[in-house]
Amino acid sequence: MKKALMVAVLSGVFATAAHAQSSVTLYGLIDAGITYTNNQHGHSNWQETSGSVNGSRWGLRGAEDLGDGLKAIFTLENGFGINDGTLKQGGREFGRQAFVGLASDQFGGVTLGRQYDSMVDYVGPLSLTGTQYGGTQFAHPFDNDNLTNSFRINNSVKYQSPNFAGFKFGALYGFSNAAGQFTNNRAYSFGMAYNYACLNIAAAYLQLNSNTNPGATFNASGAVSGDNTFLAGRQQTWGAGANCTFGPITAGLAYAQTNLRDDPGISGGQSGVTGGVDLGGGSSRFQNIEANARYSLTPALTVAGSYTYTRGSIEGVHMHWNQFNLQTAYALSRRTDVYLQGEYQLVNEGSGMVAYINGLSAASSNNGQIAVTAGLRHRF
Repeated sequence: MKKALMVAVLSGVFATAAHAQSSVTLYGLIDAGITYTNNQHGHSNWQETSGSVNGSRWGLRGAEDLGDGLKAIFTLENGFGINDGTLKQGGREFGRQAFVGLASDQFGGVTLGRQYDSMVDYVGPLSLTGTQYGGTQFAHPFDNDNLTNSFRINNSVKYQSPNFAGFKFGALYGFSNAAGQFTNNRAYSFGMAYNYACLNIAAAYLQLNSNTNPGATFNASGAVSGDNTFLAGRQQTWGAGANCTFGPITAGLAYAQTNLRDDPGISGGQSGVTGGVDLGGGSSRFQNIEANARYSLTPALTVAGSYTYTRGSIEGVHMHWNQFNLQTAYALSRRTDVYLQGEYQLVNEGSGMVAYINGLSAASSNNGQIAVTAGLRHRF
């Protein structure tokens, strides 16, 4: 009788545990390198860098099974510089991501917190700057389309659909969190992607309202707060991309456009110029066209490259950027690889704009800049 009772009790305990399984995973990535730049403020420079391809980070990811295909999920992700140990994303403890929510196998997921917008989620993976095959320094000028996730959206609610036979979609809204100022520093975004056979296609839209508000007090508690690229009354960014995989080769195209209104400038952190770049307070536009490809020579060795043409218009003044990028990476194991990559950026003469490869510590003194990085990445 006692044995039967004990078996019954233990069976109940194990049934409950199976029904409400939970897990927490510690994960991270460390990217460290040595970078040579031919011109930073008129001087060549050798420096140790962090995140030349992928930003160094560590995080906690968790899930609890609530039954019937429903689970509670969370992610807390910290960004840091491996070269000096400092926090990134403006010194935030979990500046890369911080959200909690519910996810359903049948209906998709809803999460709340600091999260990526739809340009990052959907178009980014089709551009080398949004992947491990190029990343930070392959970004389009100033990361004007946010494909390399220079900033995230605070106070955001995000919906991600399940996968419907290769089709998925999502949307995000970032609150201003200010009483009586509903549009003062808010954001919204939506996107979609489709996969069929070798083909991947995606499109997305992002809008920021009053991330700086001429003549009014900036709402620093809103959707973006200090790490956004542009200071503008309104920013509209949209893009699309496609790629196809043929055996060891993947080739693709990506397009993105950013329109700015009431645009006083580009922040110093994004422009590489002390005090930032003054855009005159009127309207500006950036258009990016990227062609990219990668080739797996062996299971361990990959080569990737891209060319980006960017056309800019600032207060009626036109400028053009050409950037050539090349990377080769060799996997020492499933978690560790070494890489060598280089970038060359050229801005048309007479535009008044100097060259600045994203992620470097300073801009060039003229219209050209070259950077070469040898680095090591470790994942855990």
